[in-house]
Amino acid sequence: MTGAVSTPAPPRLRRTRARAYLVWGVGVLAYVVAVFNRTSLGVAGPTALERFSTGTAVLSVFAVVQLVVYAAMQVPVGVLVDRFGTKRLLVAGAVAMVAGQSVLAVVTDVPGAFVGRVLVGLGDAVTFISVLRLVPAWFAARQVPVLTQLTGLLGQLGQVLSAIPLAAVLAGPGWSVAFGGAAAVGALVAVLVLAVLRDAPPDAVVVRRRRSASEVRGDLAGAWREPGTRLGFWCHFTSQFSGMVFALLWGYPFLTQGLDLAPVTAGSLLTLLVAGGVAAGPVVGRLTALHPLRRSSLVLGIVTTTAVAWAVVLAWPGGPPLLVVALLVLVLSVNGPGSMVGFDFARTENPPDRLGTATGVVNTGGFTASLLTILGIGVALDLLAGAATPDLGDFRAALALQYFVWGAGVVMVLRTRRVARRELAARGVDVLPLRQVWGSRPLWRA
Repeated sequence: MTGAVSTPAPPRLRRTRARAYLVWGVGVLAYVVAVFNRTSLGVAGPTALERFSTGTAVLSVFAVVQLVVYAAMQVPVGVLVDRFGTKRLLVAGAVAMVAGQSVLAVVTDVPGAFVGRVLVGLGDAVTFISVLRLVPAWFAARQVPVLTQLTGLLGQLGQVLSAIPLAAVLAGPGWSVAFGGAAAVGALVAVLVLAVLRDAPPDAVVVRRRRSASEVRGDLAGAWREPGTRLGFWCHFTSQFSGMVFALLWGYPFLTQGLDLAPVTAGSLLTLLVAGGVAAGPVVGRLTALHPLRRSSLVLGIVTTTAVAWAVVLAWPGGPPLLVVALLVLVLSVNGPGSMVGFDFARTENPPDRLGTATGVVNTGGFTASLLTILGIGVALDLLAGAATPDLGDFRAALALQYFVWGAGVVMVLRTRRVARRELAARGVDVLPLRQVWGSRPLWRA
């Protein structure tokens, strides 16, 4: 019997691969902690209302302040990671989040809480783009789409930590212990990054140069002029916000106050949100790699499915059964992987020395949509419910605001895609009709 014989990889290559996964794993751990810090307020929302003696509109402003900082920092962080590298920025981000959670652990007034959330937002803003930069530095190009998806989705395990352990600590020892513990975990991660993480393999040539203000502006303008960057921005804008809004702030109150689910059930659904995303990520990553000319169609399909799922839940007479809510959560879990497709546009349509800047531009999209939606929902709930606890009718009206954001985003995706395809046509690349592409070969094969 004959057959192919696999040749074992040389020891040096095996060591390089192992080192690559170790470095990437430490980066992902730093992102897990960043997501934990980001989403901690969502589970702590009801407790925060009592601790700071405030209403839902102010609570939404807490989240919006953090997201404003995050979104505003994306382009500067992209420039900084191009200049200083991943390791330095991850350490700086971890220190900022430790400081922010430490402040939240001790303050009892609204201004102090705002300071804490701003610091958390600064640290969170630095983390994701820095970790994404590790992937093309340590892995082959064919692995990048799937590993990029896994980076974003494994990071969402931080949401599980906030949905279950943090909620348990809040219910037991209390607020100060919960947020003080979060600060301690962040400090440990900072030490681990210092000890293990490296920006690139030892034999890689890493070119970093100081850029003048005019050169930075030129890089930013060049990234935005690239139609692929703009298409990535609008894909990220349109696909990320609904799942982010649900996870970051309004999902838990909707489940517990609007649908009258038990806190344990609501926490389990937030965990399902993460698990579904982890399962969907590799699938979306592989489709992105196999069909690069159909990435925007994949995003639009995810957005359409999400809008339909929300319509079913919001229109269900008397409130939907738990199974329908769980199906909504599973659909929302694909929003994160869908938004990650935007980064693939930045990667393929920009030169390597501008990748951080272009990634920062794309990442601004979803968080801009998220903060606008979070603030809009908070204001709507305050207007509808006043000082009373919002009921299901209030949540239905407020959550329907998402359709305005989807509408604007889809229009811009379609407009920008036409420009990008004209550029491709000028380079001799034809985008064939969907039926012709997928009818000639299986969807899952190149």
